[in-house]
Amino acid sequence: MNSHKYNQPLDPIFLEITKTLEAIYRFQRRFFPPEIAQLREDLPPYKESLKKEIDTLKKNSMASDRNETNDIVEAAANLVLEALETILNTSASDLQNTMIQVMKSFRKICRAQENLYPIRHISTHLNLFFLEPQVHYPLEILDPNQNSQTGLVHKGIENDYYARGAMSIYVPESYDSTGALPLVVALHGGFGHGRDFIWAWLREARSRNFILLSPTSIDTTWSILDPQLDGTALYKMLDVVKNNWQVDPNRILLTGISDGGTFALICSLQQQTPFTAFAPIASTLPPMDISNAKGKRILWTHGALDWMFPVQIIQMAYEMLKTAGADITLRVINDLSHTYPRDENDNILAWFDPSLALSDAT
Repeated sequence: MNSHKYNQPLDPIFLEITKTLEAIYRFQRRFFPPEIAQLREDLPPYKESLKKEIDTLKKNSMASDRNETNDIVEAAANLVLEALETILNTSASDLQNTMIQVMKSFRKICRAQENLYPIRHISTHLNLFFLEPQVHYPLEILDPNQNSQTGLVHKGIENDYYARGAMSIYVPESYDSTGALPLVVALHGGFGHGRDFIWAWLREARSRNFILLSPTSIDTTWSILDPQLDGTALYKMLDVVKNNWQVDPNRILLTGISDGGTFALICSLQQQTPFTAFAPIASTLPPMDISNAKGKRILWTHGALDWMFPVQIIQMAYEMLKTAGADITLRVINDLSHTYPRDENDNILAWFDPSLALSDAT
């Protein structure tokens, strides 16, 4: 669907869906398990507003011929509502259960976004949700006549939505193969999946015109103790992208969260690597040979409140890599816990490739 004609009767529910998604993003950015009770205080009104619009959609659908679009919207809205209810109902005292339930809720909002992205053209609220707010390209420029070589694709999934060892790729719909684009490879955290983590970067890829690869580890997390296992698979995925789209070999970023960031650091310390820059987030440096660190470009983002990898340990690892000759910067964020700071994508991209800086994207 690529008509750029908006379905105004559906705008109220799209407005509530996108408002609720943004509210959950804010919760996710500030998420710190001991403070969950306070962090979710602002969320109940979004639940009531979204439920009201879902009920209205159901009534309107019963009064007229139901169509596939209504089914997609209702399913996505219910996923967002379920995610919100999971957060609101999670125990504030059982921190382990809190983590499990909150992660489940985050997965549901990824599924909702995957349902909604293909129909983004029928709502201004929805279309702009998948675009950075500071970017003001006409939507027709961002989404010309789409073809099978652009957009969001998943490989290695078959009939299993969360197959391990799979990969998700986003190629901007404006891609025309006349020029090589930067590539961002984003690695999920432990027990995560590339099909989910791609949503942490897709808005930026669409807005700033770069190719995005979000691989999935072979096991439930990256093979940190045996880097060659996932490393071999990762390089094969990289070859798939290079063989199908024009990638600038001098602009390939490897980034990741938690175990994904740790695996990115491991890759940065290999003697030969196809990646030109590395941006680990909320990760750590395992015991390993760092003699190949010289000249490697690394931007390490970490939270002062990280409860999994204390910042003091990260600062020591940073000093070790710097002494070994790495071109490394450590950015410590005072209010960040062990969660993904999507608001840092702008800093990462500007550091990685100045042509992707926000000032050049507006």
